[in-house]
Amino acid sequence: MTSLKHLDLKSVPCPLNVVKIKLALEKLSKNEHLIVELDKGEQEEMVLNNLKDMGCRFKVIKENEKFIKIKILNEN
Repeated sequence: MTSLKHLDLKSVPCPLNVVKIKLALEKLSKNEHLIVELDKGEQEEMVLNNLKDMGCRFKVIKENEKFIKIKILNEN
């Protein structure tokens, strides 16, 4: 069964939000996924680019003019 961990990083500046995501991903169990909420703009770009560089799969599950919510799939 898949479980979800949630990380609210709205108002968290770069690169601190990237560091927090990396730490959270390291703590995930095999069948856990990470839900992350971010501010749109620079934070969104930095985080998504870093996830791509790390080879993580993710999908946008909610988006509005201020925030984006993504689900990072843990495949370890």
